[in-house]
Amino acid sequence: MTLSEEHDAFAESVRGFAQARLAEGALRRAHDPGYPWDVAKLLGEQGLLGLTVPECDGGQGATLREAVIAIQEVGQICPKSADVVQAGNFGALRTFAEYATDEQKQRYLPGLLAGTTLLGLAMSESEAGSAVTDLTTSATPDGEDYLINGTKIWSTHSVEADVYLVYVRFGPGVGGIGSVLVDRGTPGLQIGSAEQYMSGEQWAELHFDNCRIPVANVLLGPGGFKKQISGFNVERLGNASRSLALGRLAFRTAREHVLQREQFGRPLAEFQGLQWKFADMAVALDGAQLLLERAAENAAAGLPSAYETSVAKLAANRAGFLAADQAMQVMGAMGYGTGTLVEYCFRRTRGWMIAGGSIEILQNRIAEEVLGRRFSQRAAK
Repeated sequence: MTLSEEHDAFAESVRGFAQARLAEGALRRAHDPGYPWDVAKLLGEQGLLGLTVPECDGGQGATLREAVIAIQEVGQICPKSADVVQAGNFGALRTFAEYATDEQKQRYLPGLLAGTTLLGLAMSESEAGSAVTDLTTSATPDGEDYLINGTKIWSTHSVEADVYLVYVRFGPGVGGIGSVLVDRGTPGLQIGSAEQYMSGEQWAELHFDNCRIPVANVLLGPGGFKKQISGFNVERLGNASRSLALGRLAFRTAREHVLQREQFGRPLAEFQGLQWKFADMAVALDGAQLLLERAAENAAAGLPSAYETSVAKLAANRAGFLAADQAMQVMGAMGYGTGTLVEYCFRRTRGWMIAGGSIEILQNRIAEEVLGRRFSQRAAK
């Protein structure tokens, strides 16, 4: 797929902004585990947060394709800044913007779109990771309020978020699952000490002990699970977009390296073994890019299909990691060290093969679509 003149101009604009404002300090940001609030405010001022949020709600009213362009252009220059684009367009914010009440939007969207407020997503539990419908965190009615009880782990932005979108159980079965909004500092919410992933990204355990929230903080009540997951497909496209952006960044860095560095009296680029690595990387990255664009284009201004999202994320996760892995191998000790962004791209793309739906879960979803039937992963009772 080729970009339209309008999309091409938008991409060039975002690229120019990223080069001018984000390129300097990109390596430093990558190794800083904290959330880059300064970048968030800068992106908010630039109108790059809430791209797909309707203008009537304070957003830009753009399409998902434009959001994909933005996160990829930023990610190829400053990977850490792309995480902010993710938070402001593809993550929990997209689900919130789709289903929040007018009152909830008025309360939270101005800060989220300005980059001064951060929304965290709390889904996973110790026994409910890929099997997210096994979650046990409960929301029990108590007068005009709900009492939230349970524990969440591996939650996105859990260390620094101002408000959390929490998947909860109002009743039994999948039909009993919905979500609520819990503000940081709400009595009964305890945030554990920060832990780190291999990528350096932080998370903290969220423990809810009779955490009281008003009914007005219910985002989606019983029966809301399918709507939440449809919104989560957007998050997966952000994941896929960053995988490809970081893969291309590593690819480009390695390309420059082999064109300049010499061994045995000639440039590394003249060795056929390395040439083939670049050919494989290029094919994987270009193929995954087309699948990503298909999913974004077919979604228009709405939500992407589960099948096209799964195909795109699977291909992008594999391609991004392949490119980062091979770029590191091509560059040797220089790629393995922390003096370039290649090793960071390697660590980050590896994590996206797990986060947002593991590649195995995606394979299951794709197979179900291909074969036209569901395959339960649960043991027979």
